[in-house]
Amino acid sequence: MPIEEIIAFVTAIAVSGIVSGLLAGVFGIGGGAVLVPVFYQMLGILGVDESVRMHVSVGSSLAIIIPTSLRSFQAHHARGVVDIDLLKSFLIPVPAGVVLASLTAAYLSSGQLRGVFAAIALAVGLRLLFNRESWRLGREMPGNPARASIGVLIGYLSTLMGIGGGVMNNTFMSLYGRPMHQAVATSSGVGVLIAIPGTVGYILAGWGDPLLPIGSTGYVNWIAFAVIIPIAMVVTPMGVRLAHALKKRQLEIGFGLFCLFVSARFAISLL
Repeated sequence: MPIEEIIAFVTAIAVSGIVSGLLAGVFGIGGGAVLVPVFYQMLGILGVDESVRMHVSVGSSLAIIIPTSLRSFQAHHARGVVDIDLLKSFLIPVPAGVVLASLTAAYLSSGQLRGVFAAIALAVGLRLLFNRESWRLGREMPGNPARASIGVLIGYLSTLMGIGGGVMNNTFMSLYGRPMHQAVATSSGVGVLIAIPGTVGYILAGWGDPLLPIGSTGYVNWIAFAVIIPIAMVVTPMGVRLAHALKKRQLEIGFGLFCLFVSARFAISLL
């Protein structure tokens, strides 16, 4: 690659690291909703084969979510707003959904993965933008087996998207009347439950694929990981402080607009 393209690639990845780190703190997400589209675009510029491009984007995003979610969770937990009981009830169901998604991803095409990403982001974005207080499924969180089933679904869909579960868990908790700040904080913990087994799953799913870009183990690219992690670890706590300075409705609108933007980006790529 010409040196100019290498510099442009690293710069784009670094900028995405700043944005994803802030979002990890503000919205309780691992930043995957930013990283996956950026990785997909950059890998295309680098000439990575289309058949593995989306898979590498998702797998690399999940690997990066591990430290960013841990950092975000520590910061939110220090403020005492994480729902630990809910996290404990998700300890088995969420990773179970992750395992199922990793097996599914090995058989999905790049276009199918992008379609899943776009559809879910659109639904969540519209729900947040047009949210009403009357849109509630109940005042108390459901017990098992309903809660376990929801945990499996959160882990499954989030892993297919390469995100840390904030999109799904924020929606789930808000539908049962939980404060947005608590939903955001708890989602950072859900991200940890998703990212660790998800990374392992994507490594195994892509093991030995001859079309993988340099620096990859399975569908995880360690060059992108090395560039973004130091940046994200610094800026994520800034996002946490910003989240606690915003009002509930501001968080909902901001997150909703962000989801619609991401959905549109992938929908366009399918045309």
